Amino acid sequence: MEQKELEQLTEEERLRYYKAAYERERDKGRVLADKLAQTEQQGAVLEEKLHRIKGSVLWRISKPLRMAVHWGRRTKQRIGQYGSLKGIARKLDAKKIELKARAQHGTASFPDAEEAARQRETKFCRNIRFSILVPLYNTPEKFLRQAIDSVRAQTYGGWQLCLADGSDAEHGDVERICREYASEDTRIYYRKLPSNEGISGNTNACLSMASGDYIALFDHDDVLHPGVLYEYMKVICDRGADYIYCDEATFKGSKTIDDMITLHFKPDFAPDNLRANNYICHFSAFDRRLLDGTELFRPEFDGSQDHDMILRLTSRAKCIVHVPKLLYYWRSHAGSVAADISAKSYAIEAAKGAVAAHLREQGYKNFEITSTKAFETIFQIKYEIQGNPGVSIVIPNKDHVEDLKRCIDSVVKKSTYDNYEIIVVENNSVTEEIFEYYKEIQKNQHIRVITYEGDFNYSKINNLGVSHAQGEYILLLNNDTQVITLDWIEEMLMYAQRDDVGAVGAKLYYEDRTIQHAGVVLGLGQHRTAGHSHYRVASNNLGYMGRLCYAQNVMAVTGACLMMRKAVFESLGGLDDNFAVSLNDVDLCIRAWKAGYVNVFTPFAELYHFESVSRGLDDQGEKAERYNKESEAFRRKWKEVLKAGDPYYNPNFSLDRSDFALRV
Repeated sequence: MEQKELEQLTEEERLRYYKAAYERERDKGRVLADKLAQTEQQGAVLEEKLHRIKGSVLWRISKPLRMAVHWGRRTKQRIGQYGSLKGIARKLDAKKIELKARAQHGTASFPDAEEAARQRETKFCRNIRFSILVPLYNTPEKFLRQAIDSVRAQTYGGWQLCLADGSDAEHGDVERICREYASEDTRIYYRKLPSNEGISGNTNACLSMASGDYIALFDHDDVLHPGVLYEYMKVICDRGADYIYCDEATFKGSKTIDDMITLHFKPDFAPDNLRANNYICHFSAFDRRLLDGTELFRPEFDGSQDHDMILRLTSRAKCIVHVPKLLYYWRSHAGSVAADISAKSYAIEAAKGAVAAHLREQGYKNFEITSTKAFETIFQIKYEIQGNPGVSIVIPNKDHVEDLKRCIDSVVKKSTYDNYEIIVVENNSVTEEIFEYYKEIQKNQHIRVITYEGDFNYSKINNLGVSHAQGEYILLLNNDTQVITLDWIEEMLMYAQRDDVGAVGAKLYYEDRTIQHAGVVLGLGQHRTAGHSHYRVASNNLGYMGRLCYAQNVMAVTGACLMMRKAVFESLGGLDDNFAVSLNDVDLCIRAWKAGYVNVFTPFAELYHFESVSRGLDDQGEKAERYNKESEAFRRKWKEVLKAGDPYYNPNFSLDRSDFALRV
């Protein structure tokens, strides 16, 4: 009953109404309680049966068979992630390359005596002192000595090592070892804490001992590359860096750093990546003025205190620099997060809390943070759509009635966002069928057909369509696409609405569900212009370090499905019609990036893209010649950008492959 209807009732009638409502809810509660009791009883019976089964002789002797079956299922699942036999071959080839590359990034990368001497003698323009903070707790002697020795081996000597020890009484060797080192090197400071205060408390105790200009965070059982502080000094002096991080590797706990498990080569600073995934992790060093009197680690985020800290300090930093060298070695052993996040399950909730706190500090409200299939601490973030803005979907088309019909039908029938218009830009069609279809679709008040006259020029065609757009947002869409996810518009719009975002792109698949587009990398491919990352990887693949599972910053996205605020599109001058067919979308994205925007790829907006169905491939005859000319023009226009390299890729990756294989 509506509130107005209740107000019209007498007091006695309202009392009867509320009483009846209460009795209905009470009866529902009883039914639910009965169902819960039945479920619990059934669960107890099933648990008893399972206990008897596991205690049987048959269960014990069938263990090898069960393990074989489970192995077969896991293997089948892994193979399925590579899409095909070609995909498996590519993965095996990439693994071979990685094995070769590992030899370059361990102790073989350490400076020899001559180079180490040169680094030690280098005179920098600034006299920086790094305070390296190491919280200790029951650290095994071997691990502790390796950690401290790696600091003492630094070729840049301007450091202070701050050790705060929360070890229990049974691990007195930690204090003995630290005092031994402190007596040998006056740069080592040690404090025994009255009690263990957790990672945050112990690290904050380290900070109270620190007197350096820059703060660096180092785990008590890890290893530093001897040149890491030297490399950090270079970017501080050359570029004014106030927050610095490097690439890293995990290695087997009791082995040497050459026994690497995972090599993580990171992008330059990418705010959307960082919100979804603490990709920066180790080895952070920063100007202590970024703290500005605030806490380094906040105890409420213990378990993900570093993610919270990185989010806070990078939002204040003026010059964040990534050193694209593997300079930190993260030990993986039983109980460490590097080995298994479930070893510290509280870290998952702490990470969500850290991201939520950051988003609130940045002014975002009513967002959702959920774990993804890649990893418990790799997140999908849903931002609130502000208002109900209009979205103008611009679709160029020539003939191909079946393709266009499939595309428009999928938009109309599947999209959950309803404030959109479709502008079909007709260009030089000749078949009667397409003009009949145009008449049919324009019965829908949200669909218009406008006509472009002149030779085919993808940029001019789309620019014309945008000039007719009534929406605040434009969505460039190829006619050979088909919507998969129902909320694809919302997933793109939530990013396009942000003031700092330029272009937003979707995840596109070929008909066989292998990936056609998951972000564009500059310089990738034989033409050294641009290429699609994770090309032809299976749809269920997690991607390099989980990258196919979270929204992230990329240098460019494909114009086959690209959303942008109309005002931004127009301020950039639209698509450059000097690129009649190819690279116009990449060019637009670079211009957006140069203007200070970030571009975003989201895997949560999914479509099929039956690429080149409409216009064919660019690998033969006149089309190949035209593509080569446009490629050359692109390389001339963006010579310096291409020379610098894609900031969201990594110079350690090959530009000949799209699967993040390493250069050797």
